[in-house]
Amino acid sequence: MKKDFILILDFGSQYSHMIARRIRDIGVYTLLSHYNDVDYDVISKKKPKGLILSGGPFSVYEKNSPLISKSIFQLNIPIFGICYGMQLISFLFGGEIKKSKYKEYGKSHLIIDHTNNSLFYGIPKKSIVWMSHFDEVKIIPKEFKIIAHTTSCNIAALGHLNKNIYAVQFHPEVKHTEYGIFMLKNFVFHICKCSLNWKLNNFVKNTIDNIKKRVNKKKVILGFSGGVDSFVTAYIIHKAIGNSLICIFVDTGLLLENEKEKIFSLCEKMHFPIKIIDAKKRFLSKLTGVVDPEIKRKVIGKEFICLFQKESNKINNIEFLAQGTIYSDIIESSVSSKNLISNSIKSHHNVGGLPTTLMKLKLIEPLKKLFKDEVRKIGKKLGLPKEILYRHPFPGPGLSIRIIGGVSEKKISILRKAENILLQELITYKIYNSVSQAFIVLLPVKSVGIKGDKRTYEYVAILRIINTEDFMTATFSRLSYDFLEKVSNRITNEVDGINRIAYDITSKPPSTIEWE
Repeated sequence: MKKDFILILDFGSQYSHMIARRIRDIGVYTLLSHYNDVDYDVISKKKPKGLILSGGPFSVYEKNSPLISKSIFQLNIPIFGICYGMQLISFLFGGEIKKSKYKEYGKSHLIIDHTNNSLFYGIPKKSIVWMSHFDEVKIIPKEFKIIAHTTSCNIAALGHLNKNIYAVQFHPEVKHTEYGIFMLKNFVFHICKCSLNWKLNNFVKNTIDNIKKRVNKKKVILGFSGGVDSFVTAYIIHKAIGNSLICIFVDTGLLLENEKEKIFSLCEKMHFPIKIIDAKKRFLSKLTGVVDPEIKRKVIGKEFICLFQKESNKINNIEFLAQGTIYSDIIESSVSSKNLISNSIKSHHNVGGLPTTLMKLKLIEPLKKLFKDEVRKIGKKLGLPKEILYRHPFPGPGLSIRIIGGVSEKKISILRKAENILLQELITYKIYNSVSQAFIVLLPVKSVGIKGDKRTYEYVAILRIINTEDFMTATFSRLSYDFLEKVSNRITNEVDGINRIAYDITSKPPSTIEWE
């Protein structure tokens, strides 16, 4: 554990991960934990330099709302409450929280009432902030004072009279808050007295050194997917142990067109030895009759591990299984046994699909504390080719989770052809590198159409193209009608089995990026 770090307690906010990312961006290590996974003793033992209580979709005055013990305020470390975190602090100190008469979502104008407090040091008296609340503090606890307000929220920020406890009703972590990063810097550096300690260059060196020591002349088998995460993972481990790393790429039969050939070519460029296993029939047979997306993921995850174990038995000295798990995988897949509010968004084959009974190999996950944009930054520093760095993510379970419902060879073939047309047009229109992810979803729904004066009854497909910084939140890409029309016309004309295309304009949240 690093000496100076900030601990964030997550109360279910869609923005919790952003707080962690922003603080890492300014150079200080940050950990994100579910609120119910840590208590006074755990926090006291971890010794963070500061504690942040995140936002969340709850009302503190309602039954079963997430609470923490007031004892954490006796830790004598700075505490910063954001949104729900502010209401929670006020509630625990005896303040009154009620539904707001004027709900605020989005842009608001903050007016600082006390410019001489540390949280707002160097920030103009008036600025734009981003609100998202339906409750607000109506009566502040006697130990606090109001330090800022907006035109419709009389208590937009609070400060404790004697302790380093601050709270704001808005979100300083989002870019729409004009001086949000300054507020976070003030909390981290001026109030918590943290020193700079988070540099990706240092991360790579330390990770390589740790892997060398841990592996100690044994061998590592890597489940290689071909995405940027697995390439960076492979590069780091290869730097540490050289040819003691064995990359295994499994052809599940659920890949994009020519994917196997592309992966092999890229690995040759990077000088990684790679073994390709043809397991198309095995995976398709295991997926027969499987409809539920979580079961699909777990079935595929289990088969991956079984194959790795089978391969590892053929090689002497294999002790470790490496994976390209990143922080967002862990956050989205985690379900705390104690946590009543956190629901698993999805299981990834490299997180939720690993039955402990199959895990004879020790895990190495060098990227598990990094967000996607941090992985790309590392890849760039390491000199990975652009075609690796900017490849769109492809899910571990492959096309199986882009086929809603049951999977069959015919559906895989239909979807693969449609995805290939989409890729061609993204490149033709020079859009591929300006969007974060683009794919087709095949629905278990058919519609009536006309092709060559003949009535058709074929599948409906969804076009999904998004933009995102870190894949934890995302917005749909606002693309030209010319492009959308071209993709739709080509797919419906050239792919037997699809006669209707719709464009998904939903953001994450409330949706996820993939459909399953």
